[in-house]
Amino acid sequence: KNSKSASARPASRACRGRTLRPVTFQQPSPAYRRPGRKLASSQLLPQKVTPVRRANAAVVAAQVRPGALAIRMVGAMREPVTAYLGLGANLGDCVAALNHAVKQLAASPGIVITAQSSYYRTAPIDSSGPDYTNAVVAVRTTLTAPALLVCLQGIEAEAGRERPYRNAPRTLDLDILLFSDAQVCSATLHIPHPRMWQRAFVLLPLAEIAPQHVSAAQLHAVAAHGITRLP
Repeated sequence: KNSKSASARPASRACRGRTLRPVTFQQPSPAYRRPGRKLASSQLLPQKVTPVRRANAAVVAAQVRPGALAIRMVGAMREPVTAYLGLGANLGDCVAALNHAVKQLAASPGIVITAQSSYYRTAPIDSSGPDYTNAVVAVRTTLTAPALLVCLQGIEAEAGRERPYRNAPRTLDLDILLFSDAQVCSATLHIPHPRMWQRAFVLLPLAEIAPQHVSAAQLHAVAAHGITRLP
């Protein structure tokens, strides 16, 4: 009996606030670190959601709140690939919005910007409101395509993006145009972007930084679209 009790004591001491690490809770507060006391889940402190990077895992949760980006990622990493992203805005200071979006992308884990087009101005297509300012950037990314989409949606939310109706004017619009040679068709993501070949504001900036992805015939098909390259 005594030997059994003695062998149990070290395990009891080891549990005093050091090994109680539930996935969704922090260690208990000092008030509850008394030996022999069983802790209820209500006595544990909630864990703050923070960005986490771990290789070879997937996105497990995402929170996007207006004015604040809070993405909880467990890795969502892969071998680096080249992706092309479309940027656009037609509300507020559009150039400033795109400049800030580029900085946000460059500061995001798993994303390195390798090229950026000039800015172009076009009239809205299938929508209303002021003219759009658009650009395309090339990135090298270790994120999966769904994880990259989550990142872009978070940056949009920080910029105050709202979706009251289809093709509504927007403070910021970020799209995945191409993701290496991947073809994706899901409820939330289509790659290549299904309408990119019909849009001068996509093809001209894309041809500027990646001419191998745009043919002369494709450029000719959108030649009548009104578009102006900004200085």
